[in-house]
Amino acid sequence: MRYSLFAGGKRIRPILCLEAAASVADSSPGVEVPACALEMIHTYSLIHDDLPALDNDDYRRGRPSCHKAFGEAIAILAGDALLTRAFQVVAEGTGVPAARQVGVVRELAQAAGTVNGMIGGQVADLEAEGKPVEEEHLHYIHRAKTAALIRAAVRVGGIYAGASEEQLEALSRYGGRIGLAFQIVDDVLDVVESTEGLGKTAGKDAAQKKATFPALYGVERSRRMAQQAEMEALAALEIFGERARRLRELAALIVERSA
Repeated sequence: MRYSLFAGGKRIRPILCLEAAASVADSSPGVEVPACALEMIHTYSLIHDDLPALDNDDYRRGRPSCHKAFGEAIAILAGDALLTRAFQVVAEGTGVPAARQVGVVRELAQAAGTVNGMIGGQVADLEAEGKPVEEEHLHYIHRAKTAALIRAAVRVGGIYAGASEEQLEALSRYGGRIGLAFQIVDDVLDVVESTEGLGKTAGKDAAQKKATFPALYGVERSRRMAQQAEMEALAALEIFGERARRLRELAALIVERSA
């Protein structure tokens, strides 16, 4: 668990959680708890994604993936443990109204779960391998597999900070669009970057005949689509004014990154 959780990475999801809270309120005591839970859930998904039965990647964050370091059985258990630990730390949090804790648990469960969450997206991703994919189905895969947890990250931060329904709706729009942009950029980087630069195996999507934006639209159009999603995400933040400055900066970072 520690090997994978503390291996580095961008920590985009917990940072988004913290900055969403800061966009709503000056102080949100305890918001670091769900921020940590988000990273646990994300790391669990990476451990399982890397397994031979799924994406079959030997490297993650610049070093051997969990199953290469400890074996498949331990990797499966480590992922399971991180997922359950995430809900435990949220449930054990103190100083926050119970209704907000329940709201956070609901958001995390929906983002990690079936149909419109990570598991549903992963199933659709696997079933689409080597097959022609329609635009609507590709968007569903990316929306569920990646954008769902990013959207949950900003919503969780907002919930912890006591956001209004209008503010939560704005955060949802931001998170959904920037989550889509994140995955589009990921797809592009798999084509144009090296394994050393990515910290994971490059060119894997094409080798496995994955459904990706570059495969359907080409690299340049995919880049433009990511930029358009960024603009739509920024528009959603207007109600927060200057308080959302760092969320705007994060949007730019997500779209302009090279790894």
